Amino acid sequence: MTDVRLTAWVRGHVQGVGFRWWTRARALELGLTGWARNTDDGRVEVVAQGPEKSCAALLALLRDGHTPGRVDGVVERWSETKGGLQGFVER
Repeated sequence: MTDVRLTAWVRGHVQGVGFRWWTRARALELGLTGWARNTDDGRVEVVAQGPEKSCAALLALLRDGHTPGRVDGVVERWSETKGGLQGFVER
């Protein structure tokens, strides 16, 4: 299975509600590396690397409506992996 890099920008009421912690927990369960961070415009940026199937599963979880807060939309970008990531952290 090919490893990929998923970058997702999640908009809605996603800051200050445990969304980054929840995302980290899901990513670790899926064996992904990367991070989740708040952006200045109120979104959360999620960067995850690992097997394509696991990244797609995380993206589906971000969109399924069973997250902390409220997700109004998710925009994603797929790319090749980049080195230097270990674990999954909240930034």
